[in-house]
Amino acid sequence: MAKREIIKIDEDLCNGCGKCIPNCPEGALQLIDGKARLVSDLYCDGLGACIGECPEGAISIEKREAQPYDEKKVMENIIKQGDNVIKAHIKHLKEHGEEELLSQALELLEEKGIDSQGFVGEESKKECKEPVEEISGNQTHSRLSTWPIQIHLVPPNAPYLKGADLVVAADCTAFSYAGFHDRFLKDKVPLIGCPKFDDAQLYVDKFVQIFGQNDINSVEVVFMEVPCCFGLNAIVGEALKKAGKEDLPFIKTKIGIKGDILATSG
Repeated sequence: MAKREIIKIDEDLCNGCGKCIPNCPEGALQLIDGKARLVSDLYCDGLGACIGECPEGAISIEKREAQPYDEKKVMENIIKQGDNVIKAHIKHLKEHGEEELLSQALELLEEKGIDSQGFVGEESKKECKEPVEEISGNQTHSRLSTWPIQIHLVPPNAPYLKGADLVVAADCTAFSYAGFHDRFLKDKVPLIGCPKFDDAQLYVDKFVQIFGQNDINSVEVVFMEVPCCFGLNAIVGEALKKAGKEDLPFIKTKIGIKGDILATSG
């Protein structure tokens, strides 16, 4: 078996509420003996739709040896649950850019005599329902002054990192907080990533290099209130410790899912 990303459930934190289960249309989770359990590696795609529904933060993503995810076996199970579950699963794959798995899912639907384009078409109509809004002259200008901004792509020795004030932002924050550019990017260098889907250890290693090779002035982590997003603070904190930069000003700002700033500390 090869290593891949798959969910992990902390039994000590899990209270058996079952909120994660409806958000796993693949059928990988069940409540057994009062705890949520991963019952089949085959059915877990590792994308973590269940994570944000866990009020206790008991679900995370880990990389370990696991049976390969089997989209067609998953679809066999999903079809039995009806059109609404099929729609939820198709939407799930599209939102995460899983084009290959989406193709397999639609192929199986066709094999079963189910009109796959009906599901794809409905999602497309929803996406295109609203007319495109024209850009007005009053729209705020971009404050982005450096490139690239994705953590994996930024060279640790990039000239713009010298003496920089860093903003390490979870991907979703810029879409959630309307004033992101004016509040967080003025005279700062942004680095973005997703603590849920990206390799946390690679991020730690990259930040150790960045903190070690540059005279960074400060760092602010901007993250969403959902449990899966808190990991970005731990990533940066661990890198600061490994780089011997624990005295560096370190600010943490939490963004709510309704687009407001919930808390700032540091």
